Amino acid sequence: MDELASSRRRLLVGALAGGIGAAAAGCLGTESDGDAADGPELRLSLSRVDGSLRDRYVHSRDDPPEEWDEAALNAVLAGESYTTQHRKPFFASPDDPAYVLRDGTYHRLGSVVVDEVAETYPVLRLFDVDDEGSGSDDGGESAVDGGEEGDLPQADQRAVHIAHFAARSRGDAGGYPVGLVERGGYAYRNETARGESALLADGGPERVAYRDTTYRVEIERERFHEAVYRPIAEAVAESPERMEAILRATFVGPRVAPDDLSAESRRIVEQADMEEYAETHPYSDAYVELLRAIDARPFIDGNVRKDAGVGEDREEMIRYGDDYYERYLRILDEEGN
Repeated sequence: MDELASSRRRLLVGALAGGIGAAAAGCLGTESDGDAADGPELRLSLSRVDGSLRDRYVHSRDDPPEEWDEAALNAVLAGESYTTQHRKPFFASPDDPAYVLRDGTYHRLGSVVVDEVAETYPVLRLFDVDDEGSGSDDGGESAVDGGEEGDLPQADQRAVHIAHFAARSRGDAGGYPVGLVERGGYAYRNETARGESALLADGGPERVAYRDTTYRVEIERERFHEAVYRPIAEAVAESPERMEAILRATFVGPRVAPDDLSAESRRIVEQADMEEYAETHPYSDAYVELLRAIDARPFIDGNVRKDAGVGEDREEMIRYGDDYYERYLRILDEEGN
């Protein structure tokens, strides 16, 4: 499985939130009368979801995602016993379920924990030799190239790539990908990778060079406690229409009919769909009307920082007419934060 796979729901929101310009308040002729507003600015972005929800959330039995455990999928659909260790077989959760279509029947996939096991794995940690002081001595050994063009096996290249994140972050304000880095390095969980590894072999390299940095290699064998998962599959629908209804009930919040909105509110929707729309509190009547329609009422109040959840960003899927949209609301204070 590829741990580098991203959360499919948040990829769209993250791409939408970056690099889009704010629209000036009242640019659609909806600004409030009276003195200039000085409250928090509320930005609304909408991103149309192409196609049906089935296109987005349901996978064909013949084309499952790469990160799924296909052996688990085969077993659970055949009603056979199977377990996975450490990783959920379909990366599914109650808030983010997985679905598969087989022979006209839609199945919801998941897993349950049925046991715990203890395993011992080698853990690779890398330490920058330049940070070890002038008294550090590498014994004259040259460093092996740990990059993609180097001589290390692919399993070691991946291990070095992940372990360097932890090495780079030591003493730095930045972080590292927690889902990949474990215990400050990389754990060789895969038996095949352990057998192919040059770094784990007796007399293996003690130095690796990666991205213009030379690292000292440290290998420790450590104990891990891991969950054992049993995959589950439940038939939930026999027709595309029923499956679409299930997905709407699961993922879609407010439903808005364009004809129920004023012309000014519909123009705000068009603006938010093209790029972004923003107003500063107190908001125009048209903006308030739209915020009510998309069930964003806590953002209307002047004490929005408190009522809207301490100003946290909010994303949600809505239905506007016959189309689905990712809705993203963001509050900016007077400093633009």
